[in-house]
Amino acid sequence: MTIKLEVFTSLSCPYCPMAVAAAEEAVKELGDVVDYEHLDVNENMDKVQEYTIMSVPTVVIDGEVAFIGAPSTEELVEKLKEKL
Repeated sequence: MTIKLEVFTSLSCPYCPMAVAAAEEAVKELGDVVDYEHLDVNENMDKVQEYTIMSVPTVVIDGEVAFIGAPSTEELVEKLKEKL
């Protein structure tokens, strides 16, 4: 089973690097069970509209908004493990 992890960010967002770092650490911890994608909101408007993203960072797991704001690595890993 693979879990789809999408992190939506913007270059102007001061909190987005923390969300990306948490996602990258979670992927390292969980390995191949996570299909990770980092998306810039300005370049992916179709997905932004699909998920109704209103602020960044936003973390989407398996097509559902899981976090608005930057989660800690621990929070993200816990949420991903719930999907296994």
